[in-house]
Amino acid sequence: MDYSKTLNLPDTEFPMRGNLPQREPEMLKHWEEINIYQKRREQASGKPQFILHDGPPYANGNIHMGHALNKVLKDIIMKYKSLRGFDTPYVPGWDTHGLPIEHAAIKILGLNRHELDALALRKECKDYALKYVDIQREDFKRLGVQADWDHPYVTLQPEYEAKQIEVFGEMAKKGHIYKGLKTVYWCTSCETALAEAEIEYAEKKSHAIFVKFPLIDAKNNLPSGVDASKVYAVIWTTTPWTLPANVAIAVSPEFEYSWVQVNEEVYLMASGLIESVMKQCKIEDEYKVLAKIKGADLAGMVFAHPFIDRQSPVVTADYVTLEQGSGCVHTAPGHGQDDFETGMRCKLPIISPVDASGKFTSEAGKYEGMLVHDANVPIIKDLAASGKLLGNGSIRHQYAHCWRCKNPIIYRATEQWFASVDGFRDAALKAIEDVKWIPAWGENRIHNMVADRHDWCISRQRVWGMPIPIMYCKKCNEHIINDDTIHAIKDLFKEEGSNAWWAKTAEEILPEGFVCPKCGHNHFRKESDIMDVWFDSGSSHASVLEQREGLAWPADLYLEGSDQHRGWFQSSLLTSVATRGKAPYKAVLTHGFVVDGDGRKMSKSIGNVVAPKDIISKFGADILRLWVASADYQADIRLSQDILKQMSEVYRKIRNTFRYILGNTNGFDPNKDKVAYAELKDLDKWALLRLEQVRETVTEAYENYEFHVVYHTIHNFCTVDLSSIYLDILKDRLYTSLPNSLERRAAQTTMYEILKTLVKMISPILTFTSEEVWKYMQKETGMPDSVQLAAWPKAQPEYLNAELEQKWSNVLAMRGELTKALEIARRNKVIGHPLDAKLNIYADGVTYSELMNIKEALPSILIVSQVNVIEGTDKALGESVYKNPEKEIAVEVTLAEGDKCERCWIYDDSVGADTEHPTLCKRCAEVVKQL
Repeated sequence: MDYSKTLNLPDTEFPMRGNLPQREPEMLKHWEEINIYQKRREQASGKPQFILHDGPPYANGNIHMGHALNKVLKDIIMKYKSLRGFDTPYVPGWDTHGLPIEHAAIKILGLNRHELDALALRKECKDYALKYVDIQREDFKRLGVQADWDHPYVTLQPEYEAKQIEVFGEMAKKGHIYKGLKTVYWCTSCETALAEAEIEYAEKKSHAIFVKFPLIDAKNNLPSGVDASKVYAVIWTTTPWTLPANVAIAVSPEFEYSWVQVNEEVYLMASGLIESVMKQCKIEDEYKVLAKIKGADLAGMVFAHPFIDRQSPVVTADYVTLEQGSGCVHTAPGHGQDDFETGMRCKLPIISPVDASGKFTSEAGKYEGMLVHDANVPIIKDLAASGKLLGNGSIRHQYAHCWRCKNPIIYRATEQWFASVDGFRDAALKAIEDVKWIPAWGENRIHNMVADRHDWCISRQRVWGMPIPIMYCKKCNEHIINDDTIHAIKDLFKEEGSNAWWAKTAEEILPEGFVCPKCGHNHFRKESDIMDVWFDSGSSHASVLEQREGLAWPADLYLEGSDQHRGWFQSSLLTSVATRGKAPYKAVLTHGFVVDGDGRKMSKSIGNVVAPKDIISKFGADILRLWVASADYQADIRLSQDILKQMSEVYRKIRNTFRYILGNTNGFDPNKDKVAYAELKDLDKWALLRLEQVRETVTEAYENYEFHVVYHTIHNFCTVDLSSIYLDILKDRLYTSLPNSLERRAAQTTMYEILKTLVKMISPILTFTSEEVWKYMQKETGMPDSVQLAAWPKAQPEYLNAELEQKWSNVLAMRGELTKALEIARRNKVIGHPLDAKLNIYADGVTYSELMNIKEALPSILIVSQVNVIEGTDKALGESVYKNPEKEIAVEVTLAEGDKCERCWIYDDSVGADTEHPTLCKRCAEVVKQL
């Protein structure tokens, strides 16, 4: 007889065999067919809401690992909150305006942007953006992310644009919007102004030159006997191309300066930098300090520009340092923020002889038409030829680059539109204090950024974006923005979209009969600049949370990468505080960036980029989701093939735990087969005790957004508490007991409770696998069809028994000690399988007492055939002896006595006693007769 068929083994054809890349799309199709997102919303109708407002990714390419990390984190949170009974509307969004899309559209058309019709270009941009909205939407769905995918918010939608106009109008009405001449970041490649949030710093090699400015008027500050025609102020600059815009020399009023003679010439420089200047300029001749003077006393002296007929007076500034250079700072208000402020303070001319494309204008004289960076070398050569170049070298330093095209930017004084953060900074800083920042250092980060910010440059010289809704009177040139103009533009955009700005004349846009409030004229022109895209996305709290049915303002949570402290978190905060007086979010959670296994930034040039679709096609989305949960996302998150293989192994262990329990609860009807807690075995009660402890830890971790704690807790529970202990010990009871016996039903009851709780706890992370588990597990009356519609596991405080915990802590510690003896015996080839073994355990004192208390259970706990407990470690005999004097224990391992039962594999003297079943032990023979 084949006695293996009489064992209560799980069905070997049971599902849950992995193959995620093929099975996951089937589940996605099912979710879509039943509209699981809408079912969740309907089930939660009337319950408290949890609003996570989606930061809009840029719609200009396939998703990368940063996108995947971000969206999966959001999905984990929303699925957890849904299980906790919250109504969790999640409206995904996309940012669809801006330079990258405009560049791509121009490339597609193959035309010069200056020759393009604005509406034709905008149509191409819109088509391009919406194409990638669709592509990214499908990519996000494939990750298992549940959202209102059919109704996302997109920044080019008319209703969104109309609300943005309203936000802008509110800020203008409160005096926070102004136009002014200022030095701003300017990208010559993109031909537009940039905000601070659009700047990245990267290493750049620059020229570093010392230039001589001839003295014109010393204001009686020269040492006696010095020939004024031989005197020069020495400046240092890393941007020779800015010299045509020089109008002054700045010195520190606090520093000491020296008149330094070298041969026949005398140079003015800071005393603390003399040796450095001499070394860098390779001046080997002896120099002599003729006299010293306080920086404040130099103010008003006048020097000559080195190659333009222009004076360069000495002014004082507190930003001058002794870190490098000469202490005399070349000042060009048209090309530097500090310089600009000095220029305004000292009433200096603001000269910026550079056009939008980075070419010199006629104001630059002989350099007209040159690209500024190309002019560096000609300017240096001209300085050398005229004897004005004192030193020439180079420097590697961190320099501002455009975050879109990655090219170095310049500083350029132009008229721009600004939001004056000065007008509401204190309120913004107060609002920051009222927000919960996760991690906590996020508060200091954004606080410092806002505290140091004065003006937000919000105008861009492009076409694809939201127009700045300003009209100008053609007669008096007054710029006009008031309730009438804002309402008219807002209503028009809501009806026709922002294309109307380019399609209609100013008079067609404005209300009928509108006249200039200043001069009464009735002809107008429109502002040609568009808004910074950060203003677009920064208005989403108003355009989405306030306008979408079922949402609420402020959001409970914003969640994006840590770079958004200077981006979306900040632009949202500023527009919200300026118009509503408080932050648009209650909490902000930030995560790090995805890097490779060595901690390097992912880059195509390095070849270390990993695409989400490649991971999904090879491993499945659940492996990617498990990786997201496994990492402490507060720092940068590493990703490599080795890490993914490790995730696959962890996933396999969790999946096999589910598969084992599913197999062994197959046929168990929880509605009628459950065993009362009081009738469970001690081992079962211990397993439920551990389950409740895990539930508490996991619940707290989810509440604190510590998903790596969830990952480690569940992984350890599956591999240690279940696979290595509970399920391992349980096998004999499950496989050999009668199907309906109390012993087996107790085990199944316990496993079912573990299964029911574990699948819910892991479902926010392993969204596909948990759904498959839920599909195949036995259901109690009233359980929903999907785990996504289930409720979070309830607390079971009755499982927490301190006495039981202490008892099993001692038992498992003893088990760990005794299995060491089995491992030694196996290595020494005394035994093969643990069931081949008989243990003679010699013990003294407390150890002996504890062993005697569980003597009958020891064979099943150790999974061996026989155990003897003998008092007195000094009685231990035999070669295969493991001793631990500290524990007062010694173990002798020998081959078990009797014959091996063909059914349970345990060696027993009773095998053969039953003539009907001569190959079975007494226990198995009795069970088989009842089957």
